[in-house]
Amino acid sequence: MQRVAVGAGRRPSAPKAPRTLGRRRPVRSGPPRKPSGRGPLERVRTTYRQLRRTWDRPLTAYYLIFGSALLITVLGLVMVYSASMITALQKGLPASYFFQKQLFAALLGTGLLLAASRMPVKLHRALSYPVLAATVFLMVLVQIPGIGVSVGGNQNWISLGGPFMLQPSEFGKLALILWGADLLARKGDKDLLTQWKHLLVPLIPVAFLLLGLIMLGGDMGTAMILTAILFGLLWLAGAPTRLFVGVLGLAGLIVAVLIKTSPHRMDRLACLGATDPGKGDLCWQAVHGLYALASGGWFGSGLGASVEKWGQLPEAHTDFIFAITGEELGLAGTLSVLALFAALGYAGIRVAGRTEDSFVRYAAGGVTTWVTAQAVINVGAVLGLLPIAGVPLPLFSYGGSALLPTMFAVGLLIAFAREEPAARAALAMRQPRFGWKRAGLGWKSMRRRVKKRPSGER
Repeated sequence: MQRVAVGAGRRPSAPKAPRTLGRRRPVRSGPPRKPSGRGPLERVRTTYRQLRRTWDRPLTAYYLIFGSALLITVLGLVMVYSASMITALQKGLPASYFFQKQLFAALLGTGLLLAASRMPVKLHRALSYPVLAATVFLMVLVQIPGIGVSVGGNQNWISLGGPFMLQPSEFGKLALILWGADLLARKGDKDLLTQWKHLLVPLIPVAFLLLGLIMLGGDMGTAMILTAILFGLLWLAGAPTRLFVGVLGLAGLIVAVLIKTSPHRMDRLACLGATDPGKGDLCWQAVHGLYALASGGWFGSGLGASVEKWGQLPEAHTDFIFAITGEELGLAGTLSVLALFAALGYAGIRVAGRTEDSFVRYAAGGVTTWVTAQAVINVGAVLGLLPIAGVPLPLFSYGGSALLPTMFAVGLLIAFAREEPAARAALAMRQPRFGWKRAGLGWKSMRRRVKKRPSGER
């Protein structure tokens, strides 16, 4: 019997494909697919959306105001110490003399800032008339012989005993903002701001009273800041354009007369854009301010290594401290300072634009106008773009009389930023660093709020 081999006569079977779980994906023809992942454009868009969400958070203005003001003040203390050392030694004083006075004023100003940031809006409005009355009284005392003290040709100071002096005109800015905001808010609630007489009276007469008292002392720089605050309040109140044109023309005429009748102011105007000290060194300060900025380069000569502060640049730690900053910290340092002021200005505009309280809108807009206008005038004078007005850089230059009301004004902005409904809710929901309570609820009470499931699990 013939044996047949197992499997004989069968065709060889094709090799079986490996088994795969699920459905097989069809093989695609064409160019190979790019590896999965986001492209650079998509990453940029995602980053932009994340930054936009962060920027639109309720507490953004609150942190911007507090952080930028703190950084400007701290950096200002460092630069005051660096810029004033030589001046103090030349006067036979300790090297840290001006720094110690500025540090003391900064500590007092911090107390004022914290107090203002915790005050309710009603209390700020209640303080408007007492602050205005006290400021006017002190500004009148300045003009009384034997009480007022003249510094640098301007009689705007009152001696407090020892090395301490007070400049009441600096508090006039704060007084005009508080009183003007309260006045416009009360008239706006009664729909009276559509009438010119209610829009201008008594705001314009009181502002002119403050301006007249300031100009009696010869301080045109402070008068310019007060005028900017007045224009800011009128603009926020919805003053018509023709009113702005008329008031601006009148103010320009007055300024032209004041400059023309003062040889000192004419000399400052002649130094606008000067690159040489000129005859009799009339433009010495303006030109050496430019020298300091030019020698700083990109990153400066180093902290404390300024050459211009060795007697070449007058008022190195006050009006021209920005020039010393440029010399020691370079373009990077000056741009950082300008960025901090821009952040503070943006945050103030944001607070004024998002509030529904008319007083908060006027006061926040007035403070923002004050700080930004004063910074622009100071920096413009140092850069040679504007005449030297003799105004300090807010929160940065040496001077306790200027620092105290400015820090109180920053506290106002912080208080207004906290009063936004969304910001108030966000602050209420923040977890305290110490303790168990959150948003008024105890830790144990939170467990009772969780409903039981049918299975008995929580």
